[in-house]
Amino acid sequence: MRVWIIHSKYLDCKGLVALWRETLLARKVLKGKTKGWKNHPQLNKFKTHKDPVAAVNTYLLYVWKESEKRCYKFNKRKIEKNFTKKKIKISKKDIISDFEDLKNKLKKRNPEKYKEIAKIKKVEANPIFIINN
Repeated sequence: MRVWIIHSKYLDCKGLVALWRETLLARKVLKGKTKGWKNHPQLNKFKTHKDPVAAVNTYLLYVWKESEKRCYKFNKRKIEKNFTKKKIKISKKDIISDFEDLKNKLKKRNPEKYKEIAKIKKVEANPIFIINN
């Protein structure tokens, strides 16, 4: 399971589709509807939120918005109507690490997308997150 803290605009098509599916799984885990993945480290950032499920739904909404920009057909009805305005704090170190992980994946999987994002200096997070300096 990989739920990126970086903005989904940096992902290639495979990454965006995987993010959508894996975030839907993450929500199931947070709701206690699966047997596995309960202690997966990718869920920790959402568990710090007062309402983790609302945080995941808000995250999914932003992923869906990115999919719309790319003319993908993600099913918006899969996003529950429980949202939040409260952001989740993340560190600058975490977002840099996340972005480096993505670049390493894209070097092999999608060199063209890698070249597109390789020179980015200021990395944006998914809007549910706020970067602590």
